[in-house]
Amino acid sequence: MKLENQTQLLEFLLLGFSEDPALQPLIFWLFLSMYLVTVSGNLLIILAIISDSRLHTPMYFFLANLSFSDICFISTTIPKLLANIQTQSRAISYAGCITQMYFFIFFIGLEMLLLTVMAYDRFVAICHPLHYMVIMNSGLCVQLVLLCCLIEVLNALTQSLLVLRLSFCALVEIPHFFCELNQVVHRACSDTFLNDLIMYLAAVLLGGGPLSGILYSYSKITSSIRAISSAQGKYKAFSTCASHLSAISLFCGTGLGVYLSASAAPRLASIAAASVMYTVITPMLNPFIYSLRNTDMKRAMKRLLFHR
Repeated sequence: MKLENQTQLLEFLLLGFSEDPALQPLIFWLFLSMYLVTVSGNLLIILAIISDSRLHTPMYFFLANLSFSDICFISTTIPKLLANIQTQSRAISYAGCITQMYFFIFFIGLEMLLLTVMAYDRFVAICHPLHYMVIMNSGLCVQLVLLCCLIEVLNALTQSLLVLRLSFCALVEIPHFFCELNQVVHRACSDTFLNDLIMYLAAVLLGGGPLSGILYSYSKITSSIRAISSAQGKYKAFSTCASHLSAISLFCGTGLGVYLSASAAPRLASIAAASVMYTVITPMLNPFIYSLRNTDMKRAMKRLLFHR
């Protein structure tokens, strides 16, 4: 007998981290603190860049967009987690799950594409410094960000629409604290071959493609830095890339760690805990990475906070 699609009446259960009631207040305050630090830190980055005319350059334009993406990225998952802990409920509606999934796919992909665009910006700045402002003009910068958004809108829309065609025939328990695409798809009753195919294709094109672009950019940057004769010149050139390299390493490293840990120990606790690294920790640390070693950013933040 063919299974009927019952998704209109369906609720999903997000199993989260722990069922122990004693741990719920600790989890709530921990994630609330990280959420507030992430939002306030990235908001400070954006306001500092807007308020300081010396930061109105392509590098900081992309950084402002990355900070905005970080705020939206963490806001797709943590508020729902906090609300569920407060209401002592694990439920999320079918429509809510699809919506959360759409925005999560969009912003995690946008994060990767923006990091790739920032790598290209550093490549032009170091390898073609005399033509930097001509190549990285304001029109191109806006077009690159819009292109990143368009690519991810199409990707997230495609993935979400493919989930809508699946049938879920019973109460669905998702071993995660948010509606992660892979977890939802593999709990469907109907055939998921097309979903898996598109997921893998998107991972190769929108994961491997940008990563290849980043590696190519930095191979050229490394060659240019090695050609600089003075040690001071080499340090100055490398210092402009240090924050970006740290952000890429953190984002890609934690993302890779999630899949390795899930493969090695596919338990609820290990998958959810590993996912915290790239869904929460990375957006939280990005403001510190881009401000602690950046003299211009620290000066802009002091002026913003203390009106100096």
